[in-house]
Amino acid sequence: MNSAPPQATQRVVLFDRNRLTIEDIVDIARGDARAVLSEDPQFRAAIARGADFLDRLLREDGIIYGVTTGYGDSCTVTVPPELVAELPHHLYTYHGCGLGEYLSPAQTRAVMATRLASLSKGFSGVSVELLAQIARLLDAGLLPLIPSEGSVGASGDLTPLSYLAAVLCGEREVWRDGAQVPAAQALLDAGITPLRLRPKEGLAIMNGTAVMTALACLAYDRAAYLTKLCTRITAMASFALDGNAHHFDETLFAVKPHAGMQGVAGWLRADLEAGAAERNGKRLQDRYSIRCAPHVIGVLADALPFFRQSIENELNSANDNPIIDAEAERVLHGGHFYGGHIAFAMDSMKNAVANLADLLDRQMALLVDSRYNHGLPANLSGAEGPRAAINHGLKALQISASAWTAEALKLTMPASVFSRSTECHNQDKVSMGTIAARDCLRVLELTEQVVAALLITVRQGVWLRCRATPGVAPPAPLLRMLEALGEDVAPVTEDRRLEPELRLLLERTRGQAWSLYAA
Repeated sequence: MNSAPPQATQRVVLFDRNRLTIEDIVDIARGDARAVLSEDPQFRAAIARGADFLDRLLREDGIIYGVTTGYGDSCTVTVPPELVAELPHHLYTYHGCGLGEYLSPAQTRAVMATRLASLSKGFSGVSVELLAQIARLLDAGLLPLIPSEGSVGASGDLTPLSYLAAVLCGEREVWRDGAQVPAAQALLDAGITPLRLRPKEGLAIMNGTAVMTALACLAYDRAAYLTKLCTRITAMASFALDGNAHHFDETLFAVKPHAGMQGVAGWLRADLEAGAAERNGKRLQDRYSIRCAPHVIGVLADALPFFRQSIENELNSANDNPIIDAEAERVLHGGHFYGGHIAFAMDSMKNAVANLADLLDRQMALLVDSRYNHGLPANLSGAEGPRAAINHGLKALQISASAWTAEALKLTMPASVFSRSTECHNQDKVSMGTIAARDCLRVLELTEQVVAALLITVRQGVWLRCRATPGVAPPAPLLRMLEALGEDVAPVTEDRRLEPELRLLLERTRGQAWSLYAA
């Protein structure tokens, strides 16, 4: 579990009022990039104007939600002037009720960067010092321990983000070099002075969509890679099954103009070198999990641009409440903390990703069944002679893959339809975006487990096909993939425990180890 600070050799992601990308957040999460707050005087002056405007309103006895009033349904409660300074600290204190597993260090870095992006837009009424404190913690590798459960995704990710607010002030705990350390001690050791939050700063940190949006960025990155990896697996499955590459003909796909689906078909043509002469004896029509693979994978491929737009729009939004328009000197009360766009993207993404798991599960069922795998051994066992009787090949692996697939499919129920009325019916319609994002990550995790199983399966299937058909070699793209897999997975010639290889392939998949298709 790595919480170490980024290194000087990493690229810089500059936080100002300009637009960021999913890749910026993913790179910061992985430790491949550093978050740097802009030194530009105009940017810093724009941030300061919001805080100065709020200070002036307070001096003039202005009524400001969450500054001179209580929070949520308590907005009708007036806070005495002498207690205004304490209010932000009460906000993060009483929201310290999260449960569940802690976000990983990578997820936490993504959350911190995502909140920094929103506050840097200059519409939250916070000080430059608050932004600098978030950047300092990221640079020092001091990451708040954030429980993953407790947000309904409207009025923002209040409870999880309270842990960021508290750590900025030297309270609660952080990850430091993989260990849990009291925040006060960690900040002291790093020479970082705890903040005393200004009047709106607790609300500004917590009342936004940073957790769900950060998790959505990470989910997008994993889903985009899976579209390519599942396509390569399909190509290898088709070769192992002695399939008909003409199912991916360019003219065939020209008459159904879904660009993502057409792209997947193009990748399959390239992998299978579909222009090459076909061997005799092929089925006229392969089963759906091969023939219709572009139509299944293509749904996710075609949805990715929409997901990117929704996620990046949220990433680049000011999404707390109230919005502070310092230029026009207005306080605008609204609901930009509502995470409906992220909720819909995550509910949709997990559906499309789970269908990849189901597709691969069906391909595996064909590959291990001697009735359908066109002459390969049952369960793809590589054992020969008398020992073939006691070897069972990938029989258990297929059961496990089916279990992971079933669990992924079970989780496709949309979270966003389970809105609850909370907080004295003030938050009476909520997005459930953070739950949707966590569900999506779990579906991705399970689908990656199915992918690991299929990587072993297609590696074994291609090897057996070549053994069964002397003189036949995989097309060049598949041969390169076979060689890469061969560094991690030997052919299964005798039953063995496959868990270590599965875990290694999971690591490779999540690290996007294989270069697949050009953009």
